Amino acid sequence: MLSIIIPTMNEEENIRKLLESIEEQEIDNYEVIIADNKSKDNTLNIAKKYGCKITKGGLPAKGRNNGAKIAKGNLFLFLDADTILPMGALKKALLEFEKRKLGIASCSLELLVEKYKIIYNICYNLLYNWPIRVLENVFPYASNFILVKKEIHNKIKGFDEGIKLAEDHSYARKAAKIAKFGFLKSLSFILIPRRFKNEGWLRVGLKYYFCNLYNVFFGDVKSDIFQYDFKRQRTEGKIPKIKIGIINVIRSFIWFVFFILLFLLSLLTWPIIFLIFTPKLICQCLKININII
Repeated sequence: MLSIIIPTMNEEENIRKLLESIEEQEIDNYEVIIADNKSKDNTLNIAKKYGCKITKGGLPAKGRNNGAKIAKGNLFLFLDADTILPMGALKKALLEFEKRKLGIASCSLELLVEKYKIIYNICYNLLYNWPIRVLENVFPYASNFILVKKEIHNKIKGFDEGIKLAEDHSYARKAAKIAKFGFLKSLSFILIPRRFKNEGWLRVGLKYYFCNLYNVFFGDVKSDIFQYDFKRQRTEGKIPKIKIGIINVIRSFIWFVFFILLFLLSLLTWPIIFLIFTPKLICQCLKININII
């Protein structure tokens, strides 16, 4: 049985899309658990309408752990509420998971944007999807979509609730020490980039960029140095729209320059990270070749 666990807080704008996409999957033996952190909107009513189990949540790590405690399945799928599953995605995921004899897995994502979709997704592929495919066997990444065996989850004692940011990546790296981690190639999920839209692409991008560097060089983030706000539907901090033509043009140009600089900086950082893990990558390649021989 598959237990799908979703932490929520004021997710009425997104949760229906996710639950509808789950209902459209070509699988039968599953349950959906909502670990809710005191939602004040219509999140719980929507979840009940779709027959979800409800349990007390908290920050994402706590919510996932609480959901796992009441889960009946021998396989867990941790999803964020701002994701959507394409038709047939779960069937493909389960088949590849079993075929490759994995203990934990994640997959690539595609951004749901109205304008410049191709450009956004090319950038995201260059900065996230493609690099983490290369590093899957030496420095795993897993975000928004984590498929894991129950026994593995229990052995590593779930998500570390003391981590302030990137607790999902840390979870995958701990699990990969005792089980085979895999980056699923047969599917990708859809991400609603609400945090990017609400807080700004540059601001969120910088936080993720420096958090990644911190993880590589120092380990887990257990302080509030990145001031990452897990409150959903945040609207404060958004830059107000300016209707004056020349000012709007100047502002747009400045943000465009900052975005390009961040993109180039991130792109240049990945080769450095690859160099750090080169010995492990070489060993992994040699191990694969030996096994083939």
